[in-house]
Amino acid sequence: MSPNTCWLRKIFRAEENGISSKVSLEEVLQWSQSFEKLVTSKYGPMIYKTYLKTEHSDENMEFWLACEAYKKITSQRKRISMARKLFTSYIQPQAPNEINIDSSARCAIIKNIQEPTQSCFDEAQRIIYMHMQRDSYPRFLESQFYQKLKQSLQTN
Repeated sequence: MSPNTCWLRKIFRAEENGISSKVSLEEVLQWSQSFEKLVTSKYGPMIYKTYLKTEHSDENMEFWLACEAYKKITSQRKRISMARKLFTSYIQPQAPNEINIDSSARCAIIKNIQEPTQSCFDEAQRIIYMHMQRDSYPRFLESQFYQKLKQSLQTN
């Protein structure tokens, strides 16, 4: 299988998990209206993350989703634990899934990690959101990945 078609198979493997049978054409079409609609839809984040794997940048969506979950934590003990996991996975230099953020955002997180607040990752999350919105989202909409998904739903 050529590298150009290998990633296409990933999306259609989702059908085995029932995803492509659940995602609607209406939802898929809404993704092209705005990045916000993509990341706040039911299946958009998962499908977009699958696309980001083809660009070797799926850590961006993983981090953004993890931040969304982090903001919902009410227990300070759980917040501290999750903040440390986010830090070691995405923020610290040479982290396994290190994200591309500026040094001031990274330093602010390092400063606040001992007593993490609900908003301590907001700036990093905003930066990653902007990276995705400006860089990979336009490519996603033009990609064969998105076009084939849309086409397969239109023919069904």
